[in-house]
Amino acid sequence: MMPLAMAKTGETVTIRKITGRDDVRQHLAELGFVVDSQVTVVSEIAGNLILQVKDSRIALNKAMATRIMF
Repeated sequence: MMPLAMAKTGETVTIRKITGRDDVRQHLAELGFVVDSQVTVVSEIAGNLILQVKDSRIALNKAMATRIMF
């Protein structure tokens, strides 16, 4: 598994695992980041990402993106 922060622009990945404290995992789940869901990288700059999650675009900094594994 690799952290989402390593995904490239245009790549669609399936989330396999989310790490971190319970409150962090809950926050990410509320944003739509759940295991077995797909996200598409719209833009990437220095590990910071803009992602297409369901019908929304969400920005994640590199620290949060490293908690999501694909």
